[in-house]
Amino acid sequence: MKSPAISRRRWLSRVATGLALWPLLPEGRSAPALRPTPAQTEGPFYPVRLDEDTDFDLLAHGPLRYAEGQPCWVQGIVTDMAGGALAGAVVEIWQCDGQGHYHHPGDGGRADPAFQGFGRVLTGADGRYRFRTIRPVPYTGRTPHIHFKVRVGGREVLTTQLYVEGDPGNARDAIWRRLSAADRAAVTRPFEAGPDGERCEFPLVVTI
Repeated sequence: MKSPAISRRRWLSRVATGLALWPLLPEGRSAPALRPTPAQTEGPFYPVRLDEDTDFDLLAHGPLRYAEGQPCWVQGIVTDMAGGALAGAVVEIWQCDGQGHYHHPGDGGRADPAFQGFGRVLTGADGRYRFRTIRPVPYTGRTPHIHFKVRVGGREVLTTQLYVEGDPGNARDAIWRRLSAADRAAVTRPFEAGPDGERCEFPLVVTI
């Protein structure tokens, strides 16, 4: 019969060997397991001039209030490839109003002045961002979408677009169709009912 002490020594030896073979990672970090949010075209309507009002609320443009469209919250967390939250990242969004018009001279300057059309926020200590806007709508040639840009340390690290899960226009959109199945899943998200309007959770994974 084996001695309990010998068996225990063997067990401890095996545990120690296993720990020695375990990959060593920086303190508090896990092995990279995330894929970056796919990049998408900036498109022709990024603002050429930024208004003084560029906060999180696209439904309030100065003293004006926008009452068209379906109000919604678009929110999420910005992380690096290892899942670490990025505090102080700049997140921008821009989109057309409820009639499909952008605040841009290339679109004829036809956007509703009550719709801010562009927003910019800094992520919090937890890496989270949040915007109040409208559920995106289609316009000629494009399925509903919201443009996103992320900057970290003054450097642009991502430009992409958010699409509405289940929208029939997606399959007809040339830019959406060029994405792989995995990339489509990353940027095509559900808009779900909430107590203060629809909500969409859109996580952003960036390479820095």
